[in-house]
Amino acid sequence: MSQELPTRRSEAKASRRRAMLDAAAALFAQRGFSRVSIEDLGAAAGVSGPAVYRHFSGKQALLGALLVDVSEELLAGGRTVLAGTDDDGAALRSLITFHVDFALANTDVIRVQDRDLDNLSPADHKQVRTLQRSYVELWVDLLGRLDPATDPAALRIKAHAVFGLINSTPHSLQMHGRRIGAKAARPVLEQMAWASLAAPAC
Repeated sequence: MSQELPTRRSEAKASRRRAMLDAAAALFAQRGFSRVSIEDLGAAAGVSGPAVYRHFSGKQALLGALLVDVSEELLAGGRTVLAGTDDDGAALRSLITFHVDFALANTDVIRVQDRDLDNLSPADHKQVRTLQRSYVELWVDLLGRLDPATDPAALRIKAHAVFGLINSTPHSLQMHGRRIGAKAARPVLEQMAWASLAAPAC
């Protein structure tokens, strides 16, 4: 019993933290960081505004946790994908699929990243950028093994271009007032990403 209670408490705490992060992603994406209050975040997460401070020191800390967490998740997921196969071609296809799935599942966070990255504290900004650079280098290293004749700088540009394509989903899924489902978008994004990366660099 003494071990069970702390586990339940920690699970409840983690669940409340997750709810706050999800609420922050949705509200920041809809309104922008500067137009969301702590009270708004608490209400969206089903807690009082002051209760948010039990988990985060303030709104900026919540933004930092949101973007750091998702950057860590992206890097860890990419590493797991690459560890799952010794076939570089299959690894690239799997990495594309992973990133497409990630982008389709995190459209709100992508909007927040695009618009509010500069609202992070200096420490969180540095950590997010470090994690993201590490993720980019996973792609560059893999592309370098598949295309050793191409300069890494060119491969880095190709990787960033593909990220731009895939991460456009928060905008491209809503067209002319109609929402395009992830099921329809996924194969298009995967095919375009593969075609662009498989093409030789000029």
